[in-house]
Formats: sequence, C-alpha cells, structure tokens
Amino acid sequence: MVSWEYPPVVVGGLGRHVHSLATELAAAGHDVVVLSRQAGGTDATTHPTCDEVLDGVRVLRVAEDPPHLEFERDMVAWTLAMGHGLLRAALTRLVPDWRPDVVHAHDWLVAQPAIALADVLGVPLVATVHATEAGRHAGWLSSPVSRQVHSTEWWLARRADTVITCSAAMRAEAAELFELDPEPIVVLRNGIAPRRWRSTPAAVAAARRRYAPGGEPLLLYFGRLEYEKGVQDLIAALPRIRRAHPGTRLLVAGTGTAADQLVTAARTHRVRRSVRFLGHLPDGELAALLAAAAAVVLPSRYEPFGIVALEAAAAGAPLVASTAGGLGEVVLDGVTGLSFAPGDTTGLALAVGRVLADPAAAARRAAAATARLGTDFSWSKVAAGTAAVYAAARAGEPVELGRPKIPTGNVFGA
Repeated sequence: MVSWEYPPVVVGGLGRHVHSLATELAAAGHDVVVLSRQAGGTDATTHPTCDEVLDGVRVLRVAEDPPHLEFERDMVAWTLAMGHGLLRAALTRLVPDWRPDVVHAHDWLVAQPAIALADVLGVPLVATVHATEAGRHAGWLSSPVSRQVHSTEWWLARRADTVITCSAAMRAEAAELFELDPEPIVVLRNGIAPRRWRSTPAAVAAARRRYAPGGEPLLLYFGRLEYEKGVQDLIAALPRIRRAHPGTRLLVAGTGTAADQLVTAARTHRVRRSVRFLGHLPDGELAALLAAAAAVVLPSRYEPFGIVALEAAAAGAPLVASTAGGLGEVVLDGVTGLSFAPGDTTGLALAVGRVLADPAAAARRAAAATARLGTDFSWSKVAAGTAAVYAAARAGEPVELGRPKIPTGNVFGA
C-alpha cells in the first residue's frame, strides 16, 4: 500500500482508513507493507527513514529529501518530491528482497510512485479514489493547482487496473470525471472499530457539566474545517434552532483553513457566544463529547463517504446529516438518523429541531445506527472485500497517456 499518511502522520480520514485496512489484512494472514512518509517539515537528520513492523504491518516510513519545500506553499512540487523519495526507498530498501503481488495506491498524492512501482514490477495496480478535486470545489477547477490535481487523479484512475471507491455516489463521480466505465469500479465502504468510540458514563457526565452546565441542548460538529464540510450552513441555521430551543449550544471540534471564516460567520449571525471552537480533540475526549451531545450534525456540501457518521454512531450519538455523496448512503433518513439537502439551512434547522423535540425517537434511531455498524461497516468485511479485489486484479501493460481535456466551466455534466 502506498499512502501519503499513515499513523502517527495523519491529515484526515485517509490515514486511519489505510491503517485499519492494513492491520486487518495482516491479521487475516496477508503479508502487508505500507510505503509512507515521515512528518512534514522534518528531514533525514531529525526523522530518518525507518523500516519497522507495527501491528503486524511492515511500515517503510521515508524521510523527506533536502529541498526546502512546504506542502501548503509548494503542493505539487512537494508531492513530486515525496513521490520520488517513496519510489527510491522502495526500490533500494524493499524490492530487492520482497516483491508485492499488487500495488495499492491511496489517492492522487501517491500516483507517481505507485504507477512507477506497478510498471517496473509488472504487478496489478489498484487505486482507491477517496475524494476528488472537482468534488471538493463543486465542479470548478478554476486554479492551476486544481487542474494539476485533477489531471493527476485522472492519470491514476485511468492507469489503475482496478478502481475502488467508498460509496456508490463516489463511483458515479469517478466514472464521470475520469471517463471510466462505472461497472468495473468496486464499491467498498469504509469500516469502523466501534469499541474505540465508547466512553464511560463518568466521562460523558463530565463533558455535559463542562459544556452545558445548565442542561442546555448540545449540538456537535467534528471534522475538518473546510468550506465543503458545510459548517457555515450549521452556523447560519443556529439562530432558528435557538428560537425554537432556547439555550442550544454548538460545539465545533476540528481544525482547517476555514476556521477564521467560521468565527466571523458566528459573529455575523449573532451566535458567537453560543458557539465554541474546540480545535483538535484527543479521541477519548471526543468520544465522551459525542455521547454527551443531543445531536451530532454533519452538514457537508461534499462528502465521498462520511466516516465521521460511523464514529458518531459508534458513540451512540443521534445523527443529523446532509445527503451529500456517501452520507446519504451511511445515514438512512428516519431510520439511523435524519437527513436534509446539502446547503439547505431551513431543512437543517427543522431536522435538528425534530431531534431536540423528541429525544426518545432520536435515541431509537441512534441505536439502529449503532447496530448497523457490525453488519455493514466492519473492517473484517472491508478487508475481505479488498483481498478479493487483489486476487481478481490482473496487471495491464504500462501505458503512456495524454493530458485530459479540462472544460473551462463546471466539469460535472460537461
């Protein structure tokens, strides 16, 4: 497996996905190597390349090369440099004594080293498309960087011998964007380890005392703070929610580039005192807060899957979520949670109001969501499906592709 993040280097949900999948495959008896990187901003003197076995998985974690590159400032150059480092380490430290049956690339950032390894070794290339640049920007690829990222995603998807997506919505999106036949694209949902998200009654009570000392209703958003996550819509809906349910408070846990804009939005809607921005929380503290919340609200405008919905369900929290992408498949409206259309602040407020007005019904939906985790979202099931994909994959010939044509307007429906 080739991934730009792997614990403890975690940027988002991808790192946790790769870790859970790798360890589950190793536990099933497969010989798994993860090729990843050291933390950004380090170098070979502070964080040298290391080769170790963790949880049954061999992890080759590659040091950054000497050039002064920063992901935030030089994203494409930094990604190319990382890919070169990963490829060099794989060919000099790994391949001489170990040969994979398949190379599995996780997202566009590792397209170059993954394609090169599959070509050189003559083995199948499997690619999981976790998200798309066009999806994150509602179909607009207006900046040079966005067009560069999109064309790299296109290259990886077109070169891969098998493509995996985490939801049917993402399968349709990948097929449209990368000019693929949707039929061979395999849908394998993300998984969850529910025990990790269980908290003690004492911890839950302490969270309630800390954030709602007067018994006020608590709403919680957790995840990255980016425009596509739709937190601005939740803040915009909060005045209406508070009119119907006075005292309601919103907790926002996470970090991201939209943090400052969200603070401004809270002031604009005159709810700044009712919104607390908590930053990044340790998993234990977050689990207690999830269980303490009257509702976890996931207002995404774009969401390939929505693993946060599984984490909330594992903690037993009532769910209110948009129908964006995979969220519409994870949260079943009226069964395991309540749904609303992406960007619909009125629908959002009404759904939250239903939860706050009928806690017993919300608890029944939360219990149904928790029960569904063991059948539909177990990592053992995901790993078995992935192993079946590996077994069926057949290596294609190395191919040189031209550049994709990118419309000047919106790429969806172009």
